[in-house]
Amino acid sequence: MQPRNMSMSGVVDLAAVKAAQEAKAKAEQARAEAARQGGTGAVSPADLVIDVDEAGFERDVLQRSAEVPVVIDFWAEWCQPCKQLSPVLERLAVEYNGRFLLAKIDVDANQMLMQQFGVQGIPAVFAVVAGQALPLFQGAAGEAQIRQTLDQLVTVAEQRFGLTGLTVDADAEPGGRTAAPAEQAGPYDALLEAAVQALDAGDLAGAVRAYQNVLADDPGNTEAALGLAQAELLQRVQDMDPQQVRKDAADRPTDAQAQIAAADLDLVGGHVEDAFGRLIETVQRTAGDERDAARLRLLELFEVVGPDDPRVAAARRALARALF
Repeated sequence: MQPRNMSMSGVVDLAAVKAAQEAKAKAEQARAEAARQGGTGAVSPADLVIDVDEAGFERDVLQRSAEVPVVIDFWAEWCQPCKQLSPVLERLAVEYNGRFLLAKIDVDANQMLMQQFGVQGIPAVFAVVAGQALPLFQGAAGEAQIRQTLDQLVTVAEQRFGLTGLTVDADAEPGGRTAAPAEQAGPYDALLEAAVQALDAGDLAGAVRAYQNVLADDPGNTEAALGLAQAELLQRVQDMDPQQVRKDAADRPTDAQAQIAAADLDLVGGHVEDAFGRLIETVQRTAGDERDAARLRLLELFEVVGPDDPRVAAARRALARALF
């Protein structure tokens, strides 16, 4: 079976901002608690590869995923491709030096976990980041492809969720892990936390104001810029009638505002390429103010998804062709 990859950035849902910032807060709290308990802030290399069963899944995977990305290797003793893949993953877990944790799950002994993840065949590799499960690939994969996928995983985990991984000490005793030391709070943490609280309360306007307050002092704050773009998107769609919006877009293909509204819904539903394609087509079909409105909304949606997403790069090239 050929490996199946999945991009981990740019999928938008109604809790995207809140989930990322809560995960970051949990990671910082875990580091702070470990420091208060007198932990060394380091783990042994042997602690980077763990065996996980159904009884320990919540503790060893879900809870740990608030501190470090957890890569799950579904395997079985009778699986010959697993015997090729598993040693590579184990070696890379040590080589990546705490940027991810490898959890090995024997599917024969943990059928329920296999079903919950929808595993169709093994080997199958997933990740859990801040409690969110992500399929990485299925089947045998080359080391170069595995490295590329892991690089993307650790980048997303750090940029979106603030998960910087574990500190590894070759002299640390196995099983004596603690989280990395607590990081000093940033100057805008209170304002960013206010945005999370506003989202919790359903106050999207308040979240927008909180992010704007950060950007007023620090225009280059990427966390606030992402949060603002996503909060504004959620604010725009919260009172929409999806059925009517879809009908308007279908009935009026050259109406920029109708297409813009439908693109917002596309993105909130996770249909990133559909949203981008719709607005690029609108740019091609319209002129003047309507064309400019479609172009500007597309640029805003690029901010929501994030500049590192390959779908953004592809859409930027398509937009340039549409414009010139």
